[in-house]
Amino acid sequence: MTPRFAVIGNPIAHSKSPVIHAAFAAQLGLTIQYDRVLAPPGAFAATAEGLRAEGVVGANVTLPFKLDAFRYADTLSVAARQAEAANTLCFGKDGVAGHNTDGIGLLRDIQDNHAYPLRGKRVLVVGAGGAARGAIGPLLEAGPSYLAISNRTPEKAADIARHFASVGKVEALAAAALAGNAFDVVINATSASLGDPLPPVTADVFGKDALAYDMVYGKGVTPFLELARQSGARISDGLGMLIEQAAEGFWLWHGVRPQTAPVLAAMRTGLPDA
Repeated sequence: MTPRFAVIGNPIAHSKSPVIHAAFAAQLGLTIQYDRVLAPPGAFAATAEGLRAEGVVGANVTLPFKLDAFRYADTLSVAARQAEAANTLCFGKDGVAGHNTDGIGLLRDIQDNHAYPLRGKRVLVVGAGGAARGAIGPLLEAGPSYLAISNRTPEKAADIARHFASVGKVEALAAAALAGNAFDVVINATSASLGDPLPPVTADVFGKDALAYDMVYGKGVTPFLELARQSGARISDGLGMLIEQAAEGFWLWHGVRPQTAPVLAAMRTGLPDA
C-alpha cells in the first residue's frame, strides 16, 4: 500500500508541504500520498485520530494547532518539549510521537544554505511566540557568544529566557534596550510581516556583515528585510527554513534525508525574491 501522510491546519489550502514532500519522494524514488487536511477549530485531536484510523503514517502540523499537537502526542522529542509545541507527528502501534523540526530547519538554513555559522556570533530573536520558542533551543546549541530575545511585551520574552535557562543563557531585552546593541544575526520571529508592519527594531541592531532573517516566506522584501538591506545587512526570508524543517520530518518518517538544495531552487522560481 502507498504510505499516506498529511498536513493539518486551518487554513490549509495555501500549504506548500504536499509539493515539498512530493519533490523529496520523487528525488528518492519513493511513492507516497500526502494530503492537506482542514481541521475545524477545537477539533485537532478528533481530526488526528480520524487520520490514524485511516492508516495515515504521519502528519505535519501547522497553525493554529502546534500546541494541540504537543498535548495530543504520547511521547515528545527534546525539541518539542523545549518549544512546548509539535509540528511533526509519527503515528505508530505504540502511540504518537511528537517532534518539533522548526528550530533545526532554521539552523540548517542559516548555517548550511547561507554558509553563516553561528558559533561565537551575537544573535537577536525578535518575538516571543511559538516560532521563537521553537528556535531558541537549536540556536543555543549552535554556540552563539550571546543570544537575546526581545518582544513588545517584555514579560513574554522574560518567560522564554527563564524557560530555556537550563539549556543556555538567553537574555530578555525590552525594545528600548536594543538601542546601541548591534548583532550579527537578527531573526524576525514575529507575525508582523504577515500584515506588513515593522517589528520593534531599529537600523542600529544590524552589525557589520549581519544576516537579517525573516521567518515569513513568499511576501517578497518585507519592511523588516528592507530596513536590514538599507542598513547593509544580508537578507533572507523563511522559505529555506520551511524546506529544511520538512526534510527533517521526511527523515523521521522514511529514515532517509532528501537533498534540499534542488527543491529550494525550484521553489524560489515561483516566489518573489527576498
